[in-house]
Amino acid sequence: MEQIQIDDSDHKLNERYCPVCTKSSPRFRPFGVIPREDAQCIQCGALERHRLLWLFLHNNTDLFNGKPGKMLHVAPEPWFEKKFRELLSDNYLTADLFDPRAMIKMDISNIQYPDNSFDIIYCSHVLEHVLDDRKAMREFYRTLNTDGWAILNVPISGEKTFEDPSIVSPEERLKAFGQEDHVRIYGTDYIDRLRESGFTVKLFKASDLASESDIVRMALTQASGEIYYCTK
Repeated sequence: MEQIQIDDSDHKLNERYCPVCTKSSPRFRPFGVIPREDAQCIQCGALERHRLLWLFLHNNTDLFNGKPGKMLHVAPEPWFEKKFRELLSDNYLTADLFDPRAMIKMDISNIQYPDNSFDIIYCSHVLEHVLDDRKAMREFYRTLNTDGWAILNVPISGEKTFEDPSIVSPEERLKAFGQEDHVRIYGTDYIDRLRESGFTVKLFKASDLASESDIVRMALTQASGEIYYCTK
């Protein structure tokens, strides 16, 4: 597997590099309700967390080893969907509860597939929308192959997860959880929920995956989050 290599010569350090589309730009564009500088690639639209994820997939997994397994991609991001489809062909399945672009409609807390159906599961920034996230995690565990792996990423804020099922209106959820369709704010104890569901979990941050200069060039800021790499 060829790893992503970044030119960090002096004349390149002031540019931004996106590992998803492998293109350089003078700067990334601002993005977010409260705009984050250097957030979105102007070429492909990938955000900080997407650049970190692609770097991890390319350099730290067997996804590109020429032996594609069956992949479930929940709430597919457009910039990844095309690449995964080209790579995996018929072994690639997209799923979403509401998005008509997805190949199948799926409630991840009740996955209608047998045990050990998928070699790879990728679900990013979805579980904070799901009322029974623990059941969804157990469903991911059940349907993941015994030698497969899953990446189940969520936004993390603080140390302890906060949720209150009595908060149901969009206005109240916006005030409590920061977004109208979120049902909780995850803390660093999120990893405990994954482990309680049966997973073995390894946590990766940008500093685990790239040099300081590469982190600057890819603008892997705090908004990049972490990679939650899960196996049985």
